[in-house]
Amino acid sequence: MSASNSQSGKESQERMETQIMAVVALLVGLVWSSNPNRCYEEGELSKVALRKLASHYPQPQEPEVVSAHDSPAECPLDLYSHWDLEKRSLSPWRYVWRPMKDHYPSIYVEAQCLCSGCIVINSKGRAELTHDYNSAPVNQTRVFLKRERCVDGKTYYLKPVSVVVTVGCTCARPRLV
Repeated sequence: MSASNSQSGKESQERMETQIMAVVALLVGLVWSSNPNRCYEEGELSKVALRKLASHYPQPQEPEVVSAHDSPAECPLDLYSHWDLEKRSLSPWRYVWRPMKDHYPSIYVEAQCLCSGCIVINSKGRAELTHDYNSAPVNQTRVFLKRERCVDGKTYYLKPVSVVVTVGCTCARPRLV
């Protein structure tokens, strides 16, 4: 084997090592940048959470009319004499704000069923509450980002968590025991 072939083999080996090192560095960079448990300063969390929610976990549009969660809720039988039937639910609900500490979003809207039974129109054309049916919540699973402390005790990471949220109510037959 000649000296030039030996030199060419050495250069080829060095190029291959350099390429392998570049690929490893690229992979490490990708893993680091996509780390879901990356730690952030407290001041950065809100901005990062909004960006992650928008890109990975789109949130539903909140309704326009929302009640305070501690305000009284009553089954609205009296409203049925004034409105067209097709504009009402037989299992009415209202939306209330729900706070959730250390989560993004930190407040969300949830439906609250207003009646235990369902509203029906009797033979005299009047609305009445019947317990032949139950007002049952309609649930949806949503993803929120929970703020968790990193091991350094000073910064935080955002952990995706699933939360069951009531989005409306419907009439259902009572469960048979």
